[in-house]
This record gives sequence, C-alpha cells and structure tokens, in this order.
Amino acid sequence: MFSICFIGKRLAAAGGGRGPPPEDLNVKLSVKRGIEAKSYNDIAKAEKLKPMELELKKLEDLAEAIVSDFAYMKSREKLMRDTNESTNSRVLYFSIFSMAVLLGLALWQVFYLKRFFKAKKLIE
Repeated sequence: MFSICFIGKRLAAAGGGRGPPPEDLNVKLSVKRGIEAKSYNDIAKAEKLKPMELELKKLEDLAEAIVSDFAYMKSREKLMRDTNESTNSRVLYFSIFSMAVLLGLALWQVFYLKRFFKAKKLIE
C-alpha cells in the first residue's frame, strides 16, 4: 500500500489567485515497479555492456521477476486456502450449534406446552 500526498498552489490566469477554483483537475500518475522501473540504458553505460549482453540482462531480470511473482502467488494461494478452510470449519460448527439450539428450543416448547395444557386441564 502506498500513500501519495499532493500539495499544490492554485494558479489563476487573472486576479492573483483570487478567482474561483477550477472545476476539474486531472492528474495522471504512472507508477513503474520491478523490471519496468530499471533504466537499462544507464546500466549498459555503467557496466559497459554490448547490445547482446544488455538483452541477456533484460531476459535474466525478466526471468527473476517471473519466478518471484510465482513464489508470491504461491504464498498468497496458501494463505487464501488456509483462510477458506478456517471459514468453512467455523460455518460448520456454527450450523451444528444452531441446529442443536433449535432442537433444544423445540423440545422445550413441546414440554412447556404439554405442561401448560395439563395445568389448564385441556389434556391428560
């Protein structure tokens, strides 16, 4: 998670900034990460790489990025699977508990009504 804060001064064409604020403000933000963020031209100059070596360096970095992405996806999949199994077991236990409570209430209601009607002498 990244947080970005924009602070800007409003510039108005006339009135020294005293006019109404602009209706819309469009901001375009391009964020590059991983292999996209590397400047291979600078790397080639610093390490004095030939064009073929530079391409091999790009392919090596791409392969490393793919491997790391797969490792990340595997760890996330394991975490999601564990969460799913935990949720399933909780739902199972809650449903068993709910059924036991409903069965207990039904039995209590039968015995209570039976006692009530015996007290009113409607049944024997």
